[in-house]
Amino acid sequence: MLLNSHSPKPILAPSLLAGDHARLADSVQLVEQAGAQWLHLDIMDGHFVPNLSFGPQTVKALRPHTSLFFDVHLMLANPHHFIDPFIEAGADQITIHVEPDYPIADTLDAIRSAGKKCGLVLNPDTPASALEPWIDMIDMVLLMTVQPGFGGQSFRNDVLPKIAAVAAIRQSRKAAFRIQVDGGIDSETAPLCLKAGADTLVAGTAFFKANDRSDFRRQIEAVEC
Repeated sequence: MLLNSHSPKPILAPSLLAGDHARLADSVQLVEQAGAQWLHLDIMDGHFVPNLSFGPQTVKALRPHTSLFFDVHLMLANPHHFIDPFIEAGADQITIHVEPDYPIADTLDAIRSAGKKCGLVLNPDTPASALEPWIDMIDMVLLMTVQPGFGGQSFRNDVLPKIAAVAAIRQSRKAAFRIQVDGGIDSETAPLCLKAGADTLVAGTAFFKANDRSDFRRQIEAVEC
């Protein structure tokens, strides 16, 4: 299981949202067979985003079947109410959005106190400066490169300068958090994100529809940050 301390080596985190929902365990196996070490789990509540996906019970059911690093992205209006269930289900890292009104610092503390990695997520139109109060508390910054809620959307190029801005914040603060991107990531957009300063890439549709998933992973992880 790969920990997420900052490293120049890119990490691909295939998103289970784009897998076969009738055969989720098989989709997890495809991720393992491709040689990936992370699995991205998008949790949607139908309130913060206009869709529903998985709950902690699904995460718990999958946990005994794989040693993949469970990267759990909470797209919830009240994420602080669900930290314990996802920790108990087997999450290795939990990322939470800055946009809803809830106690962000306390929620990050709860995740870290349980011995898990934690991170903050910014929607495409949320500025990089929104991270500032919590920079010293996080292991990951996830920048959405589409509006969250649905898979298969087109990549937003206007987020690239924000990736660079977050990378500059990381350097100026001498921080070690990883920079993850999610939304429309494929063999063309991944290098753009890595060049801008990202080092962790969530890919859903492009990964699961690739003719050779192992080759797709190798291409992504071979790009120099």
